[in-house]
Amino acid sequence: MVIRIDRVVTRGGDRGQTSLGDGQRVSKADARVEAMGAVDELNAQIGMLEYLCRVECGDTAGAGTLRSIQGGLFDLGADICMPPNSDKQRDPVLSAESVLWLEKEIAELGKDLPALTSFILPGGGRVAAQAHIVRTVARRAERRVVALEGNLDVGVRFLNRLSDYFFQYARKANDNGACDILWQPRQWS
Repeated sequence: MVIRIDRVVTRGGDRGQTSLGDGQRVSKADARVEAMGAVDELNAQIGMLEYLCRVECGDTAGAGTLRSIQGGLFDLGADICMPPNSDKQRDPVLSAESVLWLEKEIAELGKDLPALTSFILPGGGRVAAQAHIVRTVARRAERRVVALEGNLDVGVRFLNRLSDYFFQYARKANDNGACDILWQPRQWS
């Protein structure tokens, strides 16, 4: 696939509308546009996590996994931007194999983590805290995609697994759970 972007400023959205994948113009407040924006925001937050993983932790393999996830989110964006009633409808770009791949990655992250005996609070180290932010943004993106019509079931499953992945990622980044902050009910100081 060849992509060429000659102009960034098009002025096409100056009146509060944008184009979907089939060329249809819709309001920027449209649920489909909102879902695309939520997935884009998730991708940007993963970009920050990838940077922290690569630069602060020196984990190039983990950074590569995060880049693969980002690519999957671009595939999902391609699926979201095509309305279900379009005459240009096609099979989803994001594949069911991506969900299986993510499940394997979750299992790999969790293999050395101790079982949880409490809920944990988002935080710990900087990488873990960013992973928790990514986890919550993934949940929001999932809610936005669930609200849409169309053949997005693989995308919903992918986003659902992503929040699980980033939960495990945060625990792994917190020294395999040793630095997790455990929730203690009614503990006010």
